[in-house]
Amino acid sequence: MTQPTDIRAEHLHTALSLAASGVPVLPLRAGKVPFGNCRRCADNACGGRPNMKTPGPCACPAPCHGWAAATTDPHAINSSTWARAWREAAAVAYHPGGAGLTVVDLDNAEAIAWARASLPATRIVPTTRGEHWLYQGVMQSANAVRPGVDIKSSMQYARWLGPGTGATTALPDVVRALTVKEPVTVRPAAVTVPARAGGGEWPHRTPAYLDRGIAMAEQHITEASSAVHVTVYRTFLAVLSAHGRCGCLTEAHVARLFAAAQAKGESPRHCTDAWTNARTRLGL
Repeated sequence: MTQPTDIRAEHLHTALSLAASGVPVLPLRAGKVPFGNCRRCADNACGGRPNMKTPGPCACPAPCHGWAAATTDPHAINSSTWARAWREAAAVAYHPGGAGLTVVDLDNAEAIAWARASLPATRIVPTTRGEHWLYQGVMQSANAVRPGVDIKSSMQYARWLGPGTGATTALPDVVRALTVKEPVTVRPAAVTVPARAGGGEWPHRTPAYLDRGIAMAEQHITEASSAVHVTVYRTFLAVLSAHGRCGCLTEAHVARLFAAAQAKGESPRHCTDAWTNARTRLGL
């Protein structure tokens, strides 16, 4: 069912206004979901957008691939290719991560009460069922991080419901921590240094073996495509499990691990916290 002309024009006007301010936008159809892929992009046959989890060559001018279609290009938004989507659009969405934002989506009164007691004040946008709390900064998205709480930032879209009220503040560590799984789920053996051929105790003080283990840990962190906080913690835990009690780890080894983590976007504080938590977990 097509929208009345005035509503359609309002959605398009909103999208162009947001794009002009640097916020990537896309149309949503009924049900608050993105439009489906065109025939050429069906089942990701095109490979997907370059900024998706699995990068691809897609340069389709249509609003395919959900959140990845979000753009600030007024020519694309106002193009004939997007015109059909706007004729059927039920709402405007935006990509928070593309705008440098994280949205804490609070779905009910209990979630709002938790946020007011636990999170720093920031810009708030009322929603149909609750509130969106907007913070300056980007992180991984995750659903159900707490009862009634979703995180919308990278690889996610949020419905545009107005500018909200209040000053947008920096993304706090307490929000970043919501996507980090509890340590009980960690399996340290997944990133351990290889055992010595022929069995026996590991030759911890053999530089070649230790360097290989540290290099493997650096590589594991560097290759993380998502859940970087969790990967860093698990890697630190694995290294400490193998070498934390033998005294072979030096400050230089730890610095290498921290450098790899920070190259993936971890702050020095997060590195220190992850290292401390891993040591605590192991009783070191």
